[in-house]
Amino acid sequence: MTCYCYILECADGTFYTGWTTDPERRVAQHNKGVGAKYTSTRKPVKLVYLETHPNRTDAMKRELAIKKMKREQKSRLVEGYSGK
Repeated sequence: MTCYCYILECADGTFYTGWTTDPERRVAQHNKGVGAKYTSTRKPVKLVYLETHPNRTDAMKRELAIKKMKREQKSRLVEGYSGK
């Protein structure tokens, strides 16, 4: 099953990183306030980065790696993303 690792930009300019099997559904959940506690108070959010992974394990490993990055590194990922 294809999975995705994503970065959202919140209304306050912060980034949130997660993984999902359905990016559109997940972004909608975040914007409804039921996606994650962090994003529920920082709506609206917008998808600014998306990676495809062959399985859940790979997507979760990448999510963890991105979460460990500094903001500047995440910003470079977002700036280089062509799927906007």
